[in-house]
Amino acid sequence: MTPRNEWRYNFTGWLLFTVSALFFIWSALEAGDRVYIIASLFFLIACLVFLVPVWRLRPPRD
Repeated sequence: MTPRNEWRYNFTGWLLFTVSALFFIWSALEAGDRVYIIASLFFLIACLVFLVPVWRLRPPRD
């Protein structure tokens, strides 16, 4: 597997985690549970923190 393909899989995985965090936030808002909302926001922030180095260290195009 080329470095670019490996990066694509990593990046796609983190994007999916980020999308799921958004759905968790949506669900938490509908439930009105403050702890659930806070935990979901932390999950979203963590996903974004992990996405930054993945994006910045992407290999050049094939």
